[in-house]
Amino acid sequence: MSTIQEYLTNDHRKCDEVFAKMEEQAASSLADARTLAKEFVADMEHHFQMEERVMFPEFEQKTGMIQGPTELMRQEHAQMRSLFIQLINSIDEKNSDRFFGTSETLMILLQQHNMKEEQMLYAMAQQHLSVESDRIVAMMDSLIVE
Repeated sequence: MSTIQEYLTNDHRKCDEVFAKMEEQAASSLADARTLAKEFVADMEHHFQMEERVMFPEFEQKTGMIQGPTELMRQEHAQMRSLFIQLINSIDEKNSDRFFGTSETLMILLQQHNMKEEQMLYAMAQQHLSVESDRIVAMMDSLIVE
């Protein structure tokens, strides 16, 4: 089984691929990008839930860091969720300028967010939770998001 760091980093890459396909599709047809946009949002929400419902609480319990990096990541998740709504709304409104503006903002925020998680938080989580890594990855892998 993979480590927490590998598992979540690989999931970032999967989400990034769907995001790139969505933008590519939107360049030729905004309406046709809606399915990929919904897939991207669902994939990101699943990723956020794996972190917020499994990894973050495990990390916080083990380290005692409640108001630390996990809280910052939750705040950034909230910002991105707001942008997800704007992204879908811009497609529904057939507003390509708003779509690409939101998409660009989202891409920048995602890149910065993922870098912080991958270079700092996931490394810290792996350090503190390495003994529990298989159990935590299995919990994230089996998580069902409603």
